[in-house]
Amino acid sequence: MGMREASILFLRTCLTLLAMPIYLLSFLGIWEPFCKKVLFPYILENIAVFYERKAKKQKQDLFRNLPDFAGPSGELRLLEIGTGCGTNFQFYPPGCRVTCTDINPNFQQGLSKNMSKNQHIHYEQFLVTAGEDLRQVPSGSVDAVVGTLVLCSVQSVNDTLKEVLRVLRPGGAFYFLEHVAGNHSSWSYFWQQICYPAWKLIFAGCCLNRETWKNLEQANFSELSLQHITMALPGTPLQPHIIGFAVK
Repeated sequence: MGMREASILFLRTCLTLLAMPIYLLSFLGIWEPFCKKVLFPYILENIAVFYERKAKKQKQDLFRNLPDFAGPSGELRLLEIGTGCGTNFQFYPPGCRVTCTDINPNFQQGLSKNMSKNQHIHYEQFLVTAGEDLRQVPSGSVDAVVGTLVLCSVQSVNDTLKEVLRVLRPGGAFYFLEHVAGNHSSWSYFWQQICYPAWKLIFAGCCLNRETWKNLEQANFSELSLQHITMALPGTPLQPHIIGFAVK
């Protein structure tokens, strides 16, 4: 075992010991309901405001060509997976019809707030379901699918992408913005390796070290526009990101 690996193991053990009360609550079946109903909604509605400020320019650029994928009628039918509090609504073009999905139904307060602020779009329905199981959405029924900071916490990235491809019409697009594993020689990856087990427990299954770009490259999209970027989030293991869109 090299010095780097030994350092990661030692620091990970220290972090695990610090998080031991949370591990105990998880063992007793208390932590997950608390995280789902209280902690995660609080994080998304309050702390995540900082992230959204940092990501605003990237999201504006990302969603700028959404209208290009409208159907023949000129109407854009959009499905968002992992909607959370609806922070993406502001970037959607006027008149588009949005179906929202999230596995966690406890974001009502933030969601209602963002719906009130964004009356320029039509809200079709809200489905409580995982990204891997979109059976309530007919095949080929949407022009665009959006997922931001969601592939980090789904049970299976590949199964989620299969469902995305199924519900998209031919020529439709999947838009993504995800934090991912850093370069293996970087300090970002070093800290991701240390934080990974405790982070996944504390933050509702969020995985720090997924190489999600590989899943996107291997999925059956006809076109993939993907960039690796660094988000200005100092002091966190979340700086490496990928952003772009993929066409069915």
